[in-house]
Amino acid sequence: MDPSTLILYGVVIGCLLISFSKDRKKTREVLIKAWKSFFMILPAFLTVIFIMGFVVVFIPEKTIAVYIGERSGFIGYLISSLVGAITLIPGFVAFPMAKMLLDNGAGIAQMAVFISTLMMVGVVTAPLEASFFGWKATIGRNLIAYFYSFVVGYVVWMVVRI
Repeated sequence: MDPSTLILYGVVIGCLLISFSKDRKKTREVLIKAWKSFFMILPAFLTVIFIMGFVVVFIPEKTIAVYIGERSGFIGYLISSLVGAITLIPGFVAFPMAKMLLDNGAGIAQMAVFISTLMMVGVVTAPLEASFFGWKATIGRNLIAYFYSFVVGYVVWMVVRI
């Protein structure tokens, strides 16, 4: 196991022990809520992991590299951004999924664009957002977020390149 992971586990366990020593009842309540939350998100997480496993097994690494790999250029950015914009995946699932894609030939900048659009652009949630803020504000915010995701991808590319 990675040393940084062990350190994080140690910090979490230490904080949990401190919390438990301060107030056992509240700590138990929080642990029960955390356990319930874990089971609420588990089906979505397992579904995405299953889909990603399917993608990794049935789509060759070479194909992933061609379409969203480092050398895919603007087309790779575009594909990643469109998939991110129309997909509704929570962040705790998106980051492991991006790591799986990276391990199978996807480019870092393309994954930065994918994660950015996934977190900031809401094509699926646009009607709900528009019901609160109106279509003009919703479309404006989504367009700004969409174009900003390309800036994020470019900055990540520049930083990784150095």
